[in-house]
This record gives sequence, C-alpha cells and structure tokens, in this order.
Amino acid sequence: MTELRATLRLQLHKGFTLADAAAQVPYMAKLGISHLYASPILTARPGSQHGYDVIDPSQVNPELGGEEALVHLVDTLRAHDMGLIVDIVPNHMAVGGDGNPWWLDVLEWGQGSPYAAFFDIQWQSHDPLLSGQLLVPFLRTDYGEALREGTLELHFEAARGRFHAQHFEHRLPLTPPSYDSILRASDDPALRALGQRFARLGRENDSRAEAQRLCVELAALAEKVAPLLAHFQGRDEATQKRLHALLERQHYRVASWRTAADDINWRRFFDINELGALRAEHLAVFEQTHGKVFELIERGLIDGLRIDHIDGLANPRAYCSRLRRRISRLRGDAPFPIFVEKILGHGELLPQAWPVDGSTGYEFMNQVSLLQHDPHGELPLGKLWQEISGRPTAFDDEVRQARRLVLEGSLAGDLEEVAQRLLHVARHDIATRDLTLGAIRRALRELIVHFPIYRTYAPACGRSQQDRRFFQQALDGARQTLAEADWPLLPHLDDWLGGASLRTLPPGRARRLRAQALTRFQQLTSPVAAKAVEDTALYRAGVLLSRYDVGFDAEHFSATVERFHQACRERAVQHPRNLLATATHDHKRGEDCRARLAVLSERAAWYAERVRHWRQLAQALRTSGAAQAPDGGEEAILYQAIIGSWPLGLRPDDTEGLQHYLQRLLGWQRKALREAKLNSTWSAPNEAYEAACADFLRCLLCEPSGQPLRNELAATVAAIAPAGALNALVQCVLRLTTPGVPDLYQGCEFWDFSLVDPDNRRPVDFSARLSALQSDDTPAGQLASWQDGRIKQWLIQQTLALRAAQPQLFSQGSYHPLGVVGEHAGQVLAFLRSHGDEHLLVIVPRLAAGLLGEHGTPHVPAQRWGDTTVVLPDELRSWQATGLLGPCHTENSQGSVMVAAALAEFPVNLILLEPRAGAGDGRSS
Repeated sequence: MTELRATLRLQLHKGFTLADAAAQVPYMAKLGISHLYASPILTARPGSQHGYDVIDPSQVNPELGGEEALVHLVDTLRAHDMGLIVDIVPNHMAVGGDGNPWWLDVLEWGQGSPYAAFFDIQWQSHDPLLSGQLLVPFLRTDYGEALREGTLELHFEAARGRFHAQHFEHRLPLTPPSYDSILRASDDPALRALGQRFARLGRENDSRAEAQRLCVELAALAEKVAPLLAHFQGRDEATQKRLHALLERQHYRVASWRTAADDINWRRFFDINELGALRAEHLAVFEQTHGKVFELIERGLIDGLRIDHIDGLANPRAYCSRLRRRISRLRGDAPFPIFVEKILGHGELLPQAWPVDGSTGYEFMNQVSLLQHDPHGELPLGKLWQEISGRPTAFDDEVRQARRLVLEGSLAGDLEEVAQRLLHVARHDIATRDLTLGAIRRALRELIVHFPIYRTYAPACGRSQQDRRFFQQALDGARQTLAEADWPLLPHLDDWLGGASLRTLPPGRARRLRAQALTRFQQLTSPVAAKAVEDTALYRAGVLLSRYDVGFDAEHFSATVERFHQACRERAVQHPRNLLATATHDHKRGEDCRARLAVLSERAAWYAERVRHWRQLAQALRTSGAAQAPDGGEEAILYQAIIGSWPLGLRPDDTEGLQHYLQRLLGWQRKALREAKLNSTWSAPNEAYEAACADFLRCLLCEPSGQPLRNELAATVAAIAPAGALNALVQCVLRLTTPGVPDLYQGCEFWDFSLVDPDNRRPVDFSARLSALQSDDTPAGQLASWQDGRIKQWLIQQTLALRAAQPQLFSQGSYHPLGVVGEHAGQVLAFLRSHGDEHLLVIVPRLAAGLLGEHGTPHVPAQRWGDTTVVLPDELRSWQATGLLGPCHTENSQGSVMVAAALAEFPVNLILLEPRAGAGDGRSS
C-alpha cells in the first residue's frame, strides 16, 4: 500500500480525461506526489466541467474514458508507486434535462416510482396545489406564457410508445394512465380502446408491467398517433387548455424557475434547481449511489475518498460510520483515508466521533492567511473601505445582511418548510399549541441569521458540548434582533432543535415530528451559510480580499504565531492525516494572489494613499451617464483583484497580454457583481450596469485613457510582488511540513494568481512544468529567476523528497513550537518536527515586507535579521544542524540557530538536527 504523503488534485472533464491524467503521472511522481486526487469520476451531465452533477452513479463517466480508462490510469499510478483518491457526491445528483433515469422515473410514476424515496421530496406539501405532486421549476418563463409561446410541447417517442412534454432541454415524461387524454381524441377504435386500458392502469396492482406491454402495442400504432399531437400543439386557447388539462394529471406541477424559492417541495443542493438532494441515510439509496464506488474499491482501483458537502447529509456521523464499516469489509485493515469537505467556523473542530481522517483542509488555508496579515493594517484599511464604499467594515454585519437576503429570497421555501414542521411540533403539545406559524417563522429566521457555524449535528440524545456553545451564540444573537414579544419562542426552539433529548419523548408521532424538524433544520443552516457567506458576503466585503475565501473565518483579520502553533498541535493529535490545502477548485483567489494581497496589511497607509489618488485618475474612465458604475465598493474591490492577479512580467503597455488578461477579469467581474447582489443578480441581471462596469475595466486595461492608472497599478504590483512571493513560499513550506498531508491543486506548482472559477480551472501547461522539473538549476539560480515560478516548484520537490525519505517524521512526528528572540523575533516562525532521533527544524519569515525594503527578490538579506535567534530545546543543543534548502552556517555555544545564518542563501529553510559524532560541547554548525 502506497504511503499517503502528498496529494495533487486534478479537475477531470471531457477536455481533460482519465487518459490525460494518466499521461501526467510520471510528472507527478517526479514531483513527489504519492496520490492523485481526482474530481468525481461517475457519469455526470454531458459536458460537465466539474463532475458534481452526477446522473448515473452506476458507471464511470464515458466522457472521461469510462472504466477502461480508469483501469489504465490506476495501472500507470501503480507503476509509479502511487495511489488514487476520488471525490464522491453522496448528497445530490443532477435533475432536470433528460439524462437522469431515476429522476425521469419519479416524474413518470410519482410516489409509485421505486426512486421516489431516493430524492428528498415532501409529497404532502402544505401547499394544496402540490398535494401528492412534485414541483418542477424548470420553465424559463411563467407557465401560462410557456403554453402560449409553444415552448412547452407534447412529443411522442414512437420507438418506445411513450409520451412526454418537452421544454428546451427538459424532458417531462407523462404518466401512462394519462395517455387516455390523448388517445381518446382518435377516430381509430384500436387507439381509443388502448386509451381506455391505459386509463385503468392506476387501478391495477402491476401497473408498470402492464404499462410496458401497452406501450409496446402503442409503438406498433405509431403512425396513427402522430396526428393526435396537433390537438395539443397549437397556439389557440382551446389547444392550450387541452395541454394544460393533460399536464394537470401528472405527478408533477411544471412551473417557472422563479417559483422554486417560495414553493419548492424537495431539497436541492443549496438553491440550484438542477441538483436534487438524495436521502443517503436510507440504506437502499446508500447502496445504489455507492455501489460502483464500492466495486472499484474492492477491485483495488480506489485508495481513498473525499466526501463532498458532508453537511448536506441528514446524519453525517452515521453516514461516515456506515461508509467506514463498508470499506473495512472490502479492504480489511488496510489504511484507507476518508476526507470530508467541511467548512469549520471560528473555534469549531471536526467532530471526533466521525470515523474519518480529517477535512479537506480549508481551515488550514485560513490559519496560514491569518498568520500572514499584519494586525496594524486592519484599522487603516477598514477606514479606507468604509470611506469608499459606505459599507460595514465588520464581516459579520455583511454576513447577517446576506443571511436575511437568502432567507427572504432563494431559500424562503426551505425556511417555510422548517417553520411548518415546527408548527406541527408545537401543535402536538398542549403547552405550545397556541404558538403561531408567524411567531415561529420570525424566531426561526433570526436564529439562523445569527448562526455562527454552518450547522450542528445533534443526534437523538441531544447536542454535543461544542454544538451547545454555538447554538447558544445563535440564541443570544436572535434575542438582540427579535421583538421582545417573540422571546418566549427561543427556549422552545432550543429544545426542539437539539437542546432536549428526543428520548425524553415516548416513541410515536411526537418524537417523529420533532426528529424530522431537527433534521430539516440542520440541513437548512448549511446552505443558508454557504449562500450568504461564500456566494454573497465574500463578494461584498472589501477591507482586504486576501481575508475573504472559502473556509475562512473572515471576521478575523489576523492571528498570532501562538494561535497558529496551537492549531498545528491540535491537528497533530486529533487528525494527523488531515489534508492541508492552500488552493482548491473552490477558492475565490489563488494561493499566491492572496499571499501578495496580504502584503497590503503591512503597508496599509501607503496603499490607502495610492487608492485615493487612483480614484481621481479613474474619473476619466467612467462613461457618460454611468458616473457610479462601478460604485465605490466595486471599484475598491476591482483594484485589489487586479493587484492580486496581475501576472508577473505583464507590462502596462503590452497590448496583447492586456487583452488576454482583460478577458479573465471580465469573467470575474460579471460573476462578482451578480454574486454580491447589490447592483445586479443572476436572477435579474442589470445588463446596462454590468456593461458600464465592463467598459470601465476595458478602458482601464486597454485604452490610452487608462494608461496613467494602469501604470500606477503595475508599479504597485512591482513594489509588493517580492514580498508577496516570499509569503507564497512560506505558505508553501508550511503546508508541506506542518502536521497533515499536503494537498496541491493542479498547476499551482508555479505561481497561482487565479481568480474564482472558471478562472481557477483553466488548462494547465504540464509540459512546461515537467521541463522545469528536469532542469538542474541551483537554488541561487532559482532565486534569481523567481518570477517564472520555478522556485516554488523546486521547493515543493525538495520538501516532498524529504517526506519520502523520512515518512514517519511527518506522519507520526510531534510538533514543537520554538521560541525566537532578538531584534526581529516577531517576524519569524520556527518549529520542530520530531520522531525518535529524527528532528527537523523549520524556519520561515512572516510580515517581512519591511525587511525586504527595495530588495528585488523574495529573500531578506541576511544582515537585516540582526541578532534574531531561534532557541533550540536543551536536549538538541549539541546536535549538528544541516540546512536542506541552503547552508546553515552558524556557530553558537548557546545551542541556538541564528536566523541570519539559517536564511542566508534561501528565503526559508529546513534544517535536519543530527547527533554530532564524538562531540557534546553544545555547538551547532
């Protein structure tokens, strides 16, 4: 079994298949990767760029090359002593369109479908128009308009003898008993008789088998059926009424996409109508959605799993336990890592009871980011942001506003369902039967608005201590914004939503109602958080963009070295194989983009002065009639986006390069405007405003009128780029050496100045990376040419080689923070990884922009460190120090390491400590 040392994430799609991945295995092996970490490989919607929209979990995606290509990939991995970790999607699958057979069967047979219980559908909706029906909100216009315009059409599939309605790409099968409404219009006795037999289907026990036989007979009469379609396809009122009457007989109610926010009666992935949630807690669903994965695991083709959106599941602990037991039966005691995609809030730890190896590492991104932000920059940057934008500086304020927006908009129907369930709970108890739906709804809304984390995990016995703490924060916040008359609701919500054990209630309806309400509530807070934070607030806030990314506790600007050390120690004990990510397919800004922007926290006053000047220069770029497009906040965010993502080497007069860069930024800008939901939205795009913002950006980057401002922005990038690169190298080495398993994202071995998807999923030039890896340049040479990114790749390769040579040091080694003393002690972080007699000293700078000065490389000149010294433990003071990334020339009788010596020739260093042969005088060299 290949030792898990480092993973590299690849995004698979029809443009980069399993065969393409196999072609890059030799490069990944040479880099030092132990496991390829693949995006979902099961059959997704045709053309999918990410694989999360699965339509058939029973086979490997043909667009990726199918199972044959997977076997070839694994054979190639095995030949290079590598393994495969695969991303799976247990919470949802793609619906709508015409590709998901399970969904189409539910539309055709309703509650009689064997897949009706697979999807999380509320068949007994509180809406009387949906009793026993499924809302299908896929129409591009209102229902009546679709009928009038003829975009909702009746079709007959002659080969199968089946009828369906069609609206663009969406196929809507008709239930066979309703075929009579079509066939009775025929003059042909055989068709009319067949129609009567279809009409009787609902009254027969074996309706599906009989329907199949009748459809075969209908297919034989296909030429007589075609003329009947005309009765339902005209533009006249009578025809429209006939089609409407036919559709009313279905197990679904077809409706405009706009109805989903309020009327949806099935759970989605967040607010995406094309992704329907699955009930993975049901054994049959679990087995059928995971069957192919289990087969591949049993065959030895998969060596680990990444579980997407664990918070969407009804009971994540039970799911993980079932998954672990199943895999143990297939693979015995062989190590098999399971990682869960989980956003951890401030102070939140992954539940210890989950039998998983850890998270996918978003929280590590946050920990490194906090370490690299200067707390002294928060106040001046916040003041600048408020001055320009007029918006709050506190990220929590943005989040609460966004939560209200989401609960009143795209997830209003989901909130209503939980409120309705809680009303049933209240009415079932004499003590609470007078509580009204309105009061419950108001209190529930405020509770979710103030929820500090994505969700709790209260089982039947009640909340954990951690969840009690977070729930109490939500209660306290809700009390601050609720009218006093509604305060009495809060203790009831506390009890019903996990505060009181379900076991205090006798088995029966009361317990069942409360359990259902609790489950739905816990599945609601997560999408509310995701939509409010990731898809809204992260695009509205602009104090400093490097503090706004997926998984960040963005309400905090910076953190101490001690806090970083504490997080590393906790991870070493609790989840030593946790993934450590600094770039992902979900990030809003690339890892090196964030590292560069973090430098602005160290030069806040300087930056604020420049921005005020830029705004004056920018007046010449605004088109007439659009004086405030972009508005102040959007303009400030745009400048940061440009500074963070500006490619190294791009000149402000490079016409071709700027055009290419403009296209990337235009895609980002459109998404940023719509996600922020302030001046435009996805549901109601303000195209005139978006065009004005695009014109501003185009003038800035590509027109002569933008040259003065363009020159200023390029100069700002040049001034902070070396410090940003130094931050990036530090970030890189911390990911590779702290407790956990480093996870690399495709292409990020070179500098990663990407923006949000799809920009961060652009094709990777692997040939250039392989060529760079084969060069024999010295560290000094790498440093001299740092702008090409090879220095980062070299650092990765060197450190991964060390992980391969001393695997136990990293997989089982302890983590010891080390003290630093001297002139610049606060600008150095040092720690020791130890296992037996193996000891690795890691020394990196932080907040070192001032030490670089005008130095044009990401390397602090040795003399500027002065007397700054890392203090070694007493027991290691006589050991010999050997620098792995650069020589460690130091002589110190006190058993300390001078930073000036350790970082004399390279920006960071890894130092092996070994017993000195025949010496014990406490000297290091």
